[in-house]
Amino acid sequence: MDLFTYGGFPEPFLSASEKESTRWSGEYRTRVVREDLRDLERVDDINLIDRLSLRLPELVGSPLSLNALRKELEVSHKAAARWVSILENLYTIFRLYPFGSPKIRAVKKEAKHYHFDWTLVKNTGARFENLAACHLLKWCWFLQDSEGRDIELRYFRDIDKREFDFVVVENAKPVHFIECKQTDADPGLSLRYLKQKFPAAATQVVLEASRDIMTKDDIRICPAHVFLGELI
Repeated sequence: MDLFTYGGFPEPFLSASEKESTRWSGEYRTRVVREDLRDLERVDDINLIDRLSLRLPELVGSPLSLNALRKELEVSHKAAARWVSILENLYTIFRLYPFGSPKIRAVKKEAKHYHFDWTLVKNTGARFENLAACHLLKWCWFLQDSEGRDIELRYFRDIDKREFDFVVVENAKPVHFIECKQTDADPGLSLRYLKQKFPAAATQVVLEASRDIMTKDDIRICPAHVFLGELI
C-alpha cells in the first residue's frame, strides 16, 4: 500500500521513494518547529519542543500522558500541555478523546494522538492505526462540512483495560466501532463487548488480509484497502 509507505502528502507520495519520503518528513518537521512555530507562538525553548516532536511518534497508539512527558522533558505540566496544543494548532498532530457512556466503565480524560504525516511512526501496527485515524477523521470532517452532521471520532478504553481503536459517534451515540489489526485474526473481546452493548456497526480492519466477511457476532472483518476505499 503506497499510502502506508510514503504518506499522504503529495510530494513524498508521488515520489514513490522511501528515501525521499524520509527526507521530506524531516524537512517538514524542521519547518514547522523552527519557522512556523516562531511566527505564530511565543516560546522560550524551541529545542525542547523539537525533542517533543521527535518523541511523540513513538507514543502513537497509547493514551498520551502529559505527566510522563513533563517528567521526561523536565518541564512543568502547563508547559507540556501548551506545547502539545501548539503542535495540534499547527496541524502536525491531532488528538482523539475517549468515548464514555453510563452503560460502560469508560475512562474519561486521557486523549490519544496521531500524526498527519504517519510515516514518522516507525512501528508497523501503530503506523497503520495512524493511517486509519487520518482517513476516518477526514471522513468525519467531510460529513460535518457537507451535511452538517454532528459526527466525531473517538476511541474506547475502560477501567477494566478493555480497549480498541476508534468509535464514530453521531448525535452523542456510537454508530461504528472500528479496530485495526496488522494481520488477520478473529475479532477481539473488546470489540465484541461493545457490539453487545450498543446497536452499532463494528468492523475489524486488517492491513494484511484477503477476506471480507461478517462473523456470527455481526462484526465485519475487512481488508484495509477495501474499508478505507469506501471512505471519501
